[in-house]
Formats: sequence, structure tokens, C-alpha cells
Amino acid sequence: MMELLGRIAGALANLNSEELSRLIQEALEGGIPPTRILEDGLRRGLEEVGRRFEAGEYFLSELLYGADLMSESMKTLASRFNFEGSGGRGVIVLGTVRGDIHDIGKNIFKMFAEGCGFKVYDLGVDVDPERFIEAVSEENPDVLGLSALLTTVLPEVELVVKKLEEAGLRDKVKILLGGNAVTEEFGRRIGVDGVAADAVQGVGLCREWTAGGRA
Repeated sequence: MMELLGRIAGALANLNSEELSRLIQEALEGGIPPTRILEDGLRRGLEEVGRRFEAGEYFLSELLYGADLMSESMKTLASRFNFEGSGGRGVIVLGTVRGDIHDIGKNIFKMFAEGCGFKVYDLGVDVDPERFIEAVSEENPDVLGLSALLTTVLPEVELVVKKLEEAGLRDKVKILLGGNAVTEEFGRRIGVDGVAADAVQGVGLCREWTAGGRA
């Protein structure tokens, strides 16, 4: 299984559309769960595309093409996500905090959450704390998802939590953190409800929190 997933990652990293499509189909026919294809194949491949871009090996056009391949691959996988009772699970407000423009992990989580029946309001990247507060007030979500890849933006994550408390909204929503910068220890220190290492774990937490109805 891991060998095939590695080849999927390599096909995406090398921007080989035909090979990628063929390998994904082979993995699905071989019974590999879509979640594993997503996390251990596609995500790794897209991260390598990003690394090559940062190293000057790929140009912007290649970076964008890699993102397009990821999007098309996710469309193929979307119909294969099968979760019992997945319809109408709840509402998630999602965004990457101010000072960070990374969105790969956020976008994967969004697609996965929507595939599980959640309605997702994606605020995008480099989101001001006040915009998160407005969205929570306006949309009354079950979950607020904050993404942070850079350690330099951790104070922004903490600031969003603080402003939620000041606005009297903290107890009305579950807070989920994701991204390479966040840790369980950091999450406990600032008082959030959960920290996810990947999209599968994150959506799993959202499902647990909404299993009994609205938060």
C-alpha cells in the first residue's frame, strides 16, 4: 500500500497528470481508503511541489498546476467518501490566521469536511481576528477552525481565542486548531477544544462534537 501511495505522491510532485489519474484509480480499485490516498499520497505530493517552488526548482505556473492537479484528484475522491449519517452535520467557520498565507492543509480539510456533510464558511488566508469574530457571530457555527503553519503567527491564534472570550462567544463554539505550527501543548495552554494533526483527525473531532446536535 505505502509503495503505491508513494508513487501517487511522486506523480503529483512531478506534475504527471495521466500517471496520477491512473494510480489513483489503481489505489481505489485495490481497496485503499480514500482518506489514505488523500493524506499519504496527494498531500505528500503537493507538499513536495511547494518545496520545489520554494527551492526555485518550480516556477509559479508549475505551483498553480500542482494545485489544479490536487483539486481534480479531490473531485475523483469526493464521491468515494462514505460516512454513515454524514448529511447535515453542522457548520464550520474556517480560515488561516493573520500573517499566514498557507492554505493547502486548510483546503484539504474543507473538502473533506464538506464531503462529510458539513457546511463550511471559508474565510481564506491572512484573516484578521475581527473577521473571525464577525463570522462566528453571524453564522453561529458549531466549530471555528484556525489554521497556522508558521510559528510566528501563534500569537494571532491566541488573540482570536481572547477576542472570542471578550465578545462573549467562546462558549458558543468549539475551537479546532490545525497546521504545522500548533501543538497539543499550545492548544491546552490557550484553552481550545482540539488540535488536529491532519484533515482526517480534524473532521473526526468535528463529527464527535456535533454528534449530539449543535454545539
